Amino acid sequence: MLKKKEVDFLPRVPIVMQYGAEYIKSNYGAFASDYKVLVEANRKCAEDFGFEQLSAISDPYRETQGFGGTITYVKDGVPRCTSPLENSKDMTTLLNPDPLLSERMADRIKAIEDYKEHFLGTYSIMGWIEGPAAEAADLRGVSNFLTDTIEDPDFLCELMDVCVNVGIGFAKAQIEYGADTIGIGDAIASQLSPQFYESHIQPREKLLVKAIHASGAYARLHICGNITHLLPAIADLGVDILDVDHMVDIAFARKAVGEKVVISGNIDPVAGIMRGNPDAIREYVNKSYQAAGNPFMVNAGCEIPSRTPAENLRALCEPTPYTK
Repeated sequence: MLKKKEVDFLPRVPIVMQYGAEYIKSNYGAFASDYKVLVEANRKCAEDFGFEQLSAISDPYRETQGFGGTITYVKDGVPRCTSPLENSKDMTTLLNPDPLLSERMADRIKAIEDYKEHFLGTYSIMGWIEGPAAEAADLRGVSNFLTDTIEDPDFLCELMDVCVNVGIGFAKAQIEYGADTIGIGDAIASQLSPQFYESHIQPREKLLVKAIHASGAYARLHICGNITHLLPAIADLGVDILDVDHMVDIAFARKAVGEKVVISGNIDPVAGIMRGNPDAIREYVNKSYQAAGNPFMVNAGCEIPSRTPAENLRALCEPTPYTK
């Protein structure tokens, strides 16, 4: 599909985190803190439901911990992390994360290495990095970040440049250890104006995409929420795969980004997947595919929620025939 060729059925690329942990009778805290749990959860879900891709995503705070944030793991929730620049703009106080030495970044690389050892050639292997806006928001705290977009954009740009450099290094390390795809998570970007995104965020995301391509991997962009207003600028990013959330009209997304980008999505994870039923899910997959056209991959709008019935995820991942 990435090479724009005909396939037997549409690739299935759902993201599982807490769902995957609980599916193997573990918990989110263990999934986020121990790569072995993450690998086992993804393996089991891929085998049982029919995924084409194993993912190393767990939470937004891998790089943040490397920069000096303090992590607290929560058994049944996303890890908590302090924001190193919450009360200061002094970037000299930040640590310089080394992907191979920083505890949580290195843990993700171990997951990639494990995937490569056991599943190379069987599944696609997706690493993950935070986008410039998301990582800056993690370092400053969301409220400070949004204030900075208005009151001190020059500082924010300098901070995002630091984040991009670390993101490039982290992406390259994951590719070196076996990732064929790197996901870029930049969720906070959906809350910004198209003007600010186009002038300040998109050029920095583009640097990440170019670095990923130069290292021989595909780039997958994941911005949760409504990105309709950002699609004209996203179209020029050069990403290979674009995750589209349920708030976005998928036909409009295709029109905006053209036929070169693989669209992935876009069923409502809660109303459609967790609270839906198998027949409705199958129908929505077909409707999304018809509206988006090729190239297309099956996915929910965001991660598969905890407590999703197994039969619903199984319905999402039932082979959907490729049509010209």
